[in-house]
Amino acid sequence: MYLNVHSHYSLRYGTMSIKTLVEEAKARGITQMVLTDINNSTGVMEFMRESRKQGVKPIGGMEFRKDKKLLYIGVAKNKEGMKELNDFLTLHNLSQKELPDEPPGFLNACIIFPFGHTVALKANEYVGIRFDELHQLYNKEVEHPSKMLALQPVFVSSKIGYRLHEYLRGIDLNTLITMVEKEDKCKETDLFLNPGELENKFVKHAYILDNTRRLMDLCVMDYPEGKLKLNRKSFTGNKKDDKALLEKLALEGLIYRYGAKNREAMKRLKKELKVIFDLDFCAYFLITNDIIQYSMRRGYYHVGRGSGANSIVAYCLRITDVDPIELDLYFERFLNAERTSPPDFDLDYSWDEREDVQDYIFKRYGREHTALLGTMSTFKDRSVIREIGKVMGLPKSEIDGFTDPSRSVLNRDNETFKKIMMIHQLMSDMPNQRSIHAGGVLISEEPITYYTALDLPPKGMPTVQWDMYEAEEIGYDKYDILSQRGIGHIKEAVKLVEKNQQKRIDIHQVKEFMKDPNLNARLKTGNTIGCFYIESPAMRQLLTKLSCGDYLTLVAASSIIRPGVAQSGMMKTYIQNFHQPQQVVYLHPVMEEQMKETFGVMVYQEDVIKVCIHYGGMDGTDADILRRGMSGKYRSRVEFDRLVEKFHEGAKVLGRPEDVTKEIWRQVSSFAGYSFSKAHSASFAVESYQSLFLKTYYPKEFMVGVLNNYGGFYTRWLYVHELKRAGAKVHLPCVNRSSSVVSIFGEEAYLGFVGIQGLEGKFIEAIPEERKQNGEYLDLEDFVKRLEIGLEQVIILIRCGALRFTGKSKKTLLWEVHSLLGQKSKPNNHAELFHVEAKKFVLPELVNTKLEDAYHELELLGYPLSLSMFDLLKTNYRGDVATKDLSSCIGRVVRMVGLYVCEKTVHAKNNKKMWFGTFLDHNGEFFDTTHFSNTTPVYPFRGAGCYLIQGKVVEDFGFPSIEVQKFAKLEIQPNPVMD
Repeated sequence: MYLNVHSHYSLRYGTMSIKTLVEEAKARGITQMVLTDINNSTGVMEFMRESRKQGVKPIGGMEFRKDKKLLYIGVAKNKEGMKELNDFLTLHNLSQKELPDEPPGFLNACIIFPFGHTVALKANEYVGIRFDELHQLYNKEVEHPSKMLALQPVFVSSKIGYRLHEYLRGIDLNTLITMVEKEDKCKETDLFLNPGELENKFVKHAYILDNTRRLMDLCVMDYPEGKLKLNRKSFTGNKKDDKALLEKLALEGLIYRYGAKNREAMKRLKKELKVIFDLDFCAYFLITNDIIQYSMRRGYYHVGRGSGANSIVAYCLRITDVDPIELDLYFERFLNAERTSPPDFDLDYSWDEREDVQDYIFKRYGREHTALLGTMSTFKDRSVIREIGKVMGLPKSEIDGFTDPSRSVLNRDNETFKKIMMIHQLMSDMPNQRSIHAGGVLISEEPITYYTALDLPPKGMPTVQWDMYEAEEIGYDKYDILSQRGIGHIKEAVKLVEKNQQKRIDIHQVKEFMKDPNLNARLKTGNTIGCFYIESPAMRQLLTKLSCGDYLTLVAASSIIRPGVAQSGMMKTYIQNFHQPQQVVYLHPVMEEQMKETFGVMVYQEDVIKVCIHYGGMDGTDADILRRGMSGKYRSRVEFDRLVEKFHEGAKVLGRPEDVTKEIWRQVSSFAGYSFSKAHSASFAVESYQSLFLKTYYPKEFMVGVLNNYGGFYTRWLYVHELKRAGAKVHLPCVNRSSSVVSIFGEEAYLGFVGIQGLEGKFIEAIPEERKQNGEYLDLEDFVKRLEIGLEQVIILIRCGALRFTGKSKKTLLWEVHSLLGQKSKPNNHAELFHVEAKKFVLPELVNTKLEDAYHELELLGYPLSLSMFDLLKTNYRGDVATKDLSSCIGRVVRMVGLYVCEKTVHAKNNKKMWFGTFLDHNGEFFDTTHFSNTTPVYPFRGAGCYLIQGKVVEDFGFPSIEVQKFAKLEIQPNPVMD
């Protein structure tokens, strides 16, 4: 009898999860109800699943509001009616039009207006009246009694729920809880009433209850039950043709990848194709292949990664460049007959090309059938404490204290803090706002609006109103079209080499790169700044400690660098075993056979599968299910326990010693939870080698590519430093040479206008475009008039040196521009009938110092180019030793001066912290530091700049670093302009 029920998907309004909502209804004997969340249908499919489990009849609907005002409630009679409601909201979301006061005439959905609606009702339209409005019917003749329905909204479950609702409204409206107006929140009575109570409220108007019951009885959500498969069912329009096409393309790809006579590859290909055919995933592979073919025709570079790299079919279709035979990757890790989760291809594109690929998918498969995947952010992090504090009206200083982790012990007994944490706990995991998934795309057989309304986020592409977990529950398999900067680095560097050196590079010759001794020598030394996935301090250290000089070692390094493996101690064990393979003790000959490549250490998820198959005698399907179960992803505990037993029984049948089996199982189960896919690591390593190739042979163009795709792990100045180390002469921005981004001409590199603090976007593009159209700028006056640029913007360009082509000092130019523009913020932009020369003044010589220039650059670029940070120091002292000397100083206490690059904080045992720092010495070489809390009791770093560092030189597997004893930031010379 409840036509207007809301879950917490009525964001910042409703308070109950779908599960809680249905349980509350069931407990009160409610047999049917309508979910009508505000302007969304996020929870409808989940609501149907949960209601059916509980024996409650679900009805889908939606409440439509505009500017806080309830317009009307839509109730779907069936699946088609739900689509009509979703289509209606979608139309207005995508066209960004306000909802109308009068809805269209739905064929399969009813509309309920709030009491007081005066416009004539259509056949499918009704008026809802609340029990507290019944008094308005007293002594009045009801005009259309058959159109009157009982309306009992549900938003909360109790008084506590109502208080939570008030806080949610305060957060939503960004106001104090005491300032939330009555019309901005629900009523305290907007909840499920006790059994029989609603009927009692309407006892004098029984016909209203009859009308309500009659309408609800007519509604049947005729969606099929059970696990659905909603993706596009065929690529060609016919499943038989799909099968034939996939086989043809895979066989053609097999010849391209392996040649015509590779029996092992052919055998594996046929085995995989059978599983793909049996599980009905032909269309999924063919659509992915279609996306790849489109992007290759456009000249886009992609990386196919994820567990899809375990598939030889994917390798033959060029979805991925990882050879699963070479790396002994298991197809079952990707797809098998028992997997409940769908296959998953992650396709990475350059950040500036992905949108075009997504646009192709929408146009190729139709907007009715295509949408981006949504995501749901929840009230989880400590920022929510700040929001609650603001709603309570607390001063900023007090809120800051509550959000400071270091004050957690002090806050524990604070009554206000206790109250905040109680509210926070009630909000925990509640949805806060809908957003967009990193790259998921859905391609549906039916129009997607059968299952959801669509939003239009800033990306400008229709997006479903639920997340990937709900998509999977409903029956959708996503296509991941992702972007990353690393591909942008590679793509642009290749283009720059062709333009700057007239050389064309085939960047896909990765197998040749892997054999290149120069690339492998660079890997061993960790000289990898700018290279995808292998440039962070931790990774460069690991490469050095491993003396990593080949692809397989790099694949392993890409996996053991992951936090779980590193923290478990496996990383250290792997490095030790790597250097002393003859001392590795294997628990069993099978373990030696399967784990020799990784020196007895389980490094990958695939290692778990290997052990289960070769030691425990399991098949690949069961082995993968067991691996997933050990990561907490099992469908049922009973099934998982059965497979554990199967492992032990299989080992026993194969004659494995029981004590050895127990120990192997202990190692396997402890490792599986944080293991990483070998296919992922292999995909990363392929891209790393491509970056390495460019950095080794075309370092200047590569570093420009890194800068123009907005860097990677480090801040911008470090990549400029690397560009200089690569042999380029780096110039400040120049209005007659620079473009919007960094450009390179032979050995000369010019910084672009992007990155100049305060320079407006329109001028970043307009300066090079005007020069291209009408030639170089002649002087300051010519520049100002052609650009119609204002005084403030010209001053920024003068101060960063961009008008030095005039041959005049900055101070002279500043004088002239004030004279030229006077008090006007902009020049006259009307055409001149006669050109009038600006008045010339004879000025005394105005000289800029290099120190002044460096301070301008610090302010406007974020780093100095004319001088180094070492040049700015008050002291000439540069330390007793440099980075190149460290290996000969092991065990000694040394003093060094280092330029701060980055830091990492690690929480050690007993709530203590330690810090890791990365610095450059005065020669521009990297060195690393470790700071322990007993020697550095307070937070050691004080931002960018140079530090005097005293500490003991230690070495770990050939990698020297400094254990810091004393640490202080050094002063720089004062800004002469400020003197």
